[in-house]
Amino acid sequence: MMGVFRLSRVLVWLGVGWLTAAVGWLVFGSGDSTADRVSLLNVSFDPTRELWRDLNRAFAEVYEAKTGTSVVIRQSHGGSATQARAVIDGLEADVVTLALRPDIDAISRVGLIQSGWIDRLPRRSLPYYSTIVFVVRSGNPKGIRDWPDLVQPGLRVIAPNPKTSGNGKLAFLAAWGSVRSTGGDDGAAERFVTELYRRVPVLDSGARASATTFAQRGIGDVHLAWESEAYLEVRESGGRLEIVYPKRSIRAEPHVALVTANARRHGTETVAQAYLQFLYTPKAQRIMAMHRFRPIDEGILAEFRHLFPEVELFDIGVIARNWEEAHRRFFADGAMFDQILDSLK
Repeated sequence: MMGVFRLSRVLVWLGVGWLTAAVGWLVFGSGDSTADRVSLLNVSFDPTRELWRDLNRAFAEVYEAKTGTSVVIRQSHGGSATQARAVIDGLEADVVTLALRPDIDAISRVGLIQSGWIDRLPRRSLPYYSTIVFVVRSGNPKGIRDWPDLVQPGLRVIAPNPKTSGNGKLAFLAAWGSVRSTGGDDGAAERFVTELYRRVPVLDSGARASATTFAQRGIGDVHLAWESEAYLEVRESGGRLEIVYPKRSIRAEPHVALVTANARRHGTETVAQAYLQFLYTPKAQRIMAMHRFRPIDEGILAEFRHLFPEVELFDIGVIARNWEEAHRRFFADGAMFDQILDSLK
């Protein structure tokens, strides 16, 4: 039977330290903007701390050189669905850069983000993309090469909770899609994913917490991780971990959006829009590639091709008609993920 699941506490990084959101949400505004200094809050998902540190620095330098206005960009990080909920509940984001389109759609539905947001930026508000890969112990002692290897007897799999984490949802859907994209039906996919989660001893709330569980606490034989997070784990492991690319995996699309209602109230709309537009520049696209996020600019992706092994990427259409249907079918209360957990109790 499945081990005991534990939801890790949500940790939010705001550029000045770690805060534990034990009860409710602490709300941080952007009220310190002046004529020559603007403050933005970017609410993002778990494994992007290092990425945004470098992107924020680059944008601030470019914007100040162009306009004479200095920009301070603060960050909040956590599980993508948890972050979306926080913005809805009052976290004063000027922009959101979340793991999944449904998380931004949820914010839009309450009126904080303009409808049609996805077409308000280039490439349907998608400056980069990614996928889910495997992190294993050095030497790959369990011989893990592809998705079917994850249900071998005795294996322990680490993945975050799909109810709170974009990484968690993508790992679930990548596993489901690995069956559907190779000719299996939904029944076969359900059986495979059920067996996979039977081997998950810990469900953390976000990608970074799962990385800590696997890489630092030493729990599990394989970690289902964002490609970028996998490289960070391996780099920091001192040779104790390595990456395995499955033959196919899901195309992860972390969209970005202006939180229109908040930015207008803060007087930051012009700067926030420039910040998001900056993400499509060659400078920003190269920073993304160096952090192992796949840039949307094909020329720059080709320039960094050596960093990105080939993997067949399938989109959500292999699994459902669209993201909205996927959410209802798999992650809504009482839907497939909840049913699988109930069956393993």
